Amino acid sequence: MDWIIRPVNKLHGIILPPADKSITHRAIMFSSIAEGESQVDNYLRADDCMRTLNAFTAMGVSIDTSATRLKIKGVGLGGLKSPAGAIDAGNSGTTVRLLCGILAGQDIAVRLSGDASLSRRPMQRIIEPLVKMGVRIQARDNNFLPLEIHGTPKLRPILYTSPIPSAQVKSCVLLAGMQAKGSTCFQEPVKSRDHTERMLQAQGADITVTRLLVTIKGPARLKPFSIKVPGDISSAAFFLVAATLLPDSKITLCNVGINPTRDGILEALRNMGAKITVTVTAVVSGEPVADITVESARLKSGEIKAGIMPRLIDEIPILALAATQAEGTTVISGAGELRVKESDRLKTISEELKKMGAHIQEKEDGLVIDGPTPLTGRDVESHGDHRVAMTLAVAGLIAAGNTRVNNTACVETSFPGFLAELQNLSR
Repeated sequence: MDWIIRPVNKLHGIILPPADKSITHRAIMFSSIAEGESQVDNYLRADDCMRTLNAFTAMGVSIDTSATRLKIKGVGLGGLKSPAGAIDAGNSGTTVRLLCGILAGQDIAVRLSGDASLSRRPMQRIIEPLVKMGVRIQARDNNFLPLEIHGTPKLRPILYTSPIPSAQVKSCVLLAGMQAKGSTCFQEPVKSRDHTERMLQAQGADITVTRLLVTIKGPARLKPFSIKVPGDISSAAFFLVAATLLPDSKITLCNVGINPTRDGILEALRNMGAKITVTVTAVVSGEPVADITVESARLKSGEIKAGIMPRLIDEIPILALAATQAEGTTVISGAGELRVKESDRLKTISEELKKMGAHIQEKEDGLVIDGPTPLTGRDVESHGDHRVAMTLAVAGLIAAGNTRVNNTACVETSFPGFLAELQNLSR
């Protein structure tokens, strides 16, 4: 599936971004191992999250999907059953890495597989701590899918110091730790997104956070809960940048999660001169929710360093586009983790925006971007990466002539209906 993107003059209107993918994954997982029935409202019906849902139904969890909300009858920790076959995580790294933490304490063996892209992403980062806790794992080259995990009800608590800031690694260790007898501690170099900590606390887990150290005491028993998943700020980011770059534009994004470990896009764009207003409307399961209004603005260059990177790592492709239209040279550093995402995002976004006329220099851990530079519509490739595809679609809105974005089916993993939403705002 390809998109033809035509330039537009402005964007106006109101949009409800799709539900947060990270929170949807966790809500399904944690409800499945709670004791009793939970309800998940406004969940993300995208392929990545459906992989998680299907994984738990395959392991004996009853999940009612007949209404707009999920009803999940949790089986408690230790209640999962061996699936009939391998669990296919598709393109979802969150499914694999967090599921391994849950399976660590289950007395079953499960084989996990994924698509070609996911099968190239590193798993040693979760294998190492889980093996230290007593789990047996066989993986291709000890690092890649497919892998087979043999859980044990006799997990050992550990103190694990992570060499990288990763919410997926942290969540994996915490989910295993809550099944071990004693305290499991996770030390991270930089604060990563904390949806897992917030949700587990809401479910009654004994978890404490002291700066960069997270401690969970096990064994835990999770209470069922009800949650309305807020909109995904990573999905909202494409519209924030589009409205900023197009003249005479003003849009409001409603019901967006603004977790302080995820809101780096707001800080980065404001530092570059964007006009963004945030109005907090609610707090849901410890997650702040807001309406965000953005207007056209002239951007200046900025420096985006490693310290903020965990708060906006997924937004670097669309920030790179913003930088092509900013006055001066923008330097992005500390983003080496982007090389092991759905694509090598530093390489792919650099290559594709260059085709359209952008001045980008690729570095080992980031990008150097000169602006402002006019863009011209071209045939460009998503490389099977949803965030690259959506960034190129926004680029097409401000480019001269038509832009063809090839291979856009990948967008279904996070934002079904993205193109229709973009078109509605331009009418």
